[in-house]
Amino acid sequence: MSLLGDDPTRFLDPTATIDFTHPRVQAFVREHDLPGADARTRAVNFYYAVRDAIRYDPYRIELSAEGLSAGRCVTLGRGWCVTKAALLAACCRAIGIPARPGYADVRNHLSTARMRDLMRTDEFRWHGYTAILLDGKWVKSTPAFNVELCMKFHLRPLEFDGREDSIYHPFDLEGRQHMEYLRYRGEFADLPLLEITTDFMRFYAHMLERLGSGDFEAEISRETR
Repeated sequence: MSLLGDDPTRFLDPTATIDFTHPRVQAFVREHDLPGADARTRAVNFYYAVRDAIRYDPYRIELSAEGLSAGRCVTLGRGWCVTKAALLAACCRAIGIPARPGYADVRNHLSTARMRDLMRTDEFRWHGYTAILLDGKWVKSTPAFNVELCMKFHLRPLEFDGREDSIYHPFDLEGRQHMEYLRYRGEFADLPLLEITTDFMRFYAHMLERLGSGDFEAEISRETR
């Protein structure tokens, strides 16, 4: 159930997927935190750490609480939009900043040939982002694509200042369509595992059977050079 408008203290607790008590998440927080800085500066710093220190990898999707958790994401050093959003939420909650994972269905016009073959569609359901409460305002941030990936895809890296929403650009640097937001699904206290799993098994079961290997960035390099 979406919890938009709820008491912000509900977005401070550890959960099965926003598991900021996990030792590897705690270590990641210590490495990238800026103690003594204001909340906005610390949240922005976490955003860039998750965006660039954790590689984007849509080929390793494990539909379980552990597989979609922040702890698993930081342990692997890679993740996709859903797990990277959980990690950013975990970092913020670890230092007392309310944060919640949010989701939207998007149409991604730019992907690899293998990804298009696997998905059989350009509609990505349950695209993940992180909403963070800063200066009394919930702002959206999207730490999925690391900067090197953006350079290979000819995309403008997605920046975040902690003041305005940071969601994907509709066009790439060459004017081609990139990301189209079709519908927002809400923001939650914890990752809605049952809903995500149900939809993925309904719409992407054929893809899930073939995931587990592949180098997304290498494929992009071959297709864009």
